[in-house]
Amino acid sequence: MYYIKTIEERIRIPAAMFGSKINDAVLMILRERFEGRIFKDLGIVLSVDGPKVLSPGAVIPGDSGAYYTISFDALSFIPEVNDVYPAEVKEVVEFGAFTSIGPFQGLLHVSQIDKEKFYYEKKSKNLSSKALKRAIRKGDELLVKVSTVSLKSTSSDTKIGLTMRPDGLGKPEWLAEKKPAPKKKKEDKK
Repeated sequence: MYYIKTIEERIRIPAAMFGSKINDAVLMILRERFEGRIFKDLGIVLSVDGPKVLSPGAVIPGDSGAYYTISFDALSFIPEVNDVYPAEVKEVVEFGAFTSIGPFQGLLHVSQIDKEKFYYEKKSKNLSSKALKRAIRKGDELLVKVSTVSLKSTSSDTKIGLTMRPDGLGKPEWLAEKKPAPKKKKEDKK
């Protein structure tokens, strides 16, 4: 899920930046420190905006920089268990499909695609089921649910498990097939 959070932080502005406008210097430092990084409570910070200086600069003897308390807005993305996302298949491998959800990639394990068993086809590089005649290929759009999240300090170390087994998830064309036919009312026998 995407969030905008207001954060209060104390930062150091080095003496080399004293000639620039304070808001420009603060924004540059915040973007360098936060954007693209993963934090346990925030997720991955995508953008920093709207810095406000809350205190006058404090100088510590022996340090050439100035310290300011500031607040800013951070746009972040943090995947949570049971969230449902549209996803694009980026790569198909023997054990499943890697799909993008927001700025992360998650693994849709072959056992989590459907109640029907799916197999990897080397020649066509897709996952398919024999009974239902369905397939997942690179570039397919899916509707997936997050089943597990292990948020680490880098995107490549972060592990996200996905599933499509619950009803209402899968490829859009599969969902159209699954709509139940209207039930006929039982007639009373007389």
